[in-house]
Amino acid sequence: MTAVGVIRGTTTDRRAVIPLLRRLRSAEGQADPFTVWDELRALGEVVPAPWGGYFVTGFDLCNQILRGRDWLVPDFAWQERRPDPARWRHPATREMTRTLSRLNPPEHTLARRALGNLFDRGTLDAMRPRIEDHVTRLLDRLELQLRTLGEADFAGTVGDQLPVHTIGQWLAVPAEHYPHILDFTHRQVHAQELIPTSSELAISAQATVEMRAFFTGLLADRRRHLGDDVLSDWIRYWDAHYAGDRAAADRMLYDLTMFITIASLETTATLLTNAVWLVTQDPVRADWLRRHPEHIDDAVDETLRYDPPIHLNTRFAAEDTVLAGVPVPRDTTVHVLYGAANHDPRRNPDPHVFDIRRKGAHLTFGGGVHYCLGSGLARLEARLLLTQLLERFPTLRPVAAPSYASRMVFRRITSLKVTT
Repeated sequence: MTAVGVIRGTTTDRRAVIPLLRRLRSAEGQADPFTVWDELRALGEVVPAPWGGYFVTGFDLCNQILRGRDWLVPDFAWQERRPDPARWRHPATREMTRTLSRLNPPEHTLARRALGNLFDRGTLDAMRPRIEDHVTRLLDRLELQLRTLGEADFAGTVGDQLPVHTIGQWLAVPAEHYPHILDFTHRQVHAQELIPTSSELAISAQATVEMRAFFTGLLADRRRHLGDDVLSDWIRYWDAHYAGDRAAADRMLYDLTMFITIASLETTATLLTNAVWLVTQDPVRADWLRRHPEHIDDAVDETLRYDPPIHLNTRFAAEDTVLAGVPVPRDTTVHVLYGAANHDPRRNPDPHVFDIRRKGAHLTFGGGVHYCLGSGLARLEARLLLTQLLERFPTLRPVAAPSYASRMVFRRITSLKVTT
């Protein structure tokens, strides 16, 4: 049953959350995170974490944190103030801490201002024909597999591939590099887990070495052969901004190019495969959406609400504060639980029902200054994919439920077998 009623305060036992976190990362929890979110929410709106921070479960409170200027992302300065700063000096962790998602003002303001509205309507309109071509070619591959084998893995054949083809062509990255980009992205993401193990950090460290070598080489080659493309424009801008300091320009270019590329991949791939899984598992739902394509955007948003590609995000208190009656000292971390918030029954009634016409609210793209840069692009890819797929494969159905990677932060569908 869905947890209902007013949820306030916190449980006092910091150990109560441990079995729920283990379940969330398990195969059982990956397949059905909804009961875990309910149980977390039943512990309160502000749930103590074993390491001294808090999990936040309610929609309105999560929204307040994501949009509030008094809640900052864990940057280098915060990490150095920790009692155990060595824990944050792992190379993979430091690599991601330099990216937009871990910058606070004024550094974040400078980087965002330089990028502008990266995927504005004009840019998306210009990208649309190319994305449609990518969708067509990838669905051709899917059709060939279905015809010759009787079934196909949608996640590997289409879901994982469309985002890297989209962002790769936009940055003019040669297609032969796409498999390598996907490979090190899947491995590097371990460093962004809530409590990565030593073995996961080692995997991420190796992926970080490969990632740095690739993007450093890409930027050096592009600087030698400047053209009429986005990456060349970035090089011109930052070389002018840091005139006389090539090293500073290179650092900024690497951080931006690397982050925008890898941030565009796994989250969008999960959205795409999730949308196909949630729409096609019910033949009546799929047929209705095919006959009512004006609701495809609604289906995409309900997918984002129902099963967000990111389970949680982290902020820390800029000053001593009180959150839902709980004192939160300065520098204390709070973990915003997207899934629990999106399934808060006070905001979305019957939250565990997938309802295309819900017109519900979700926090999946974040909020405030860190609202997702690529939200418009992700929605466009999902819209174009569902539109073509429902027309070309009206009887497409999953063979079984998806398989998932064992993670707690970034959700990833590793396989979704489909047939017609």
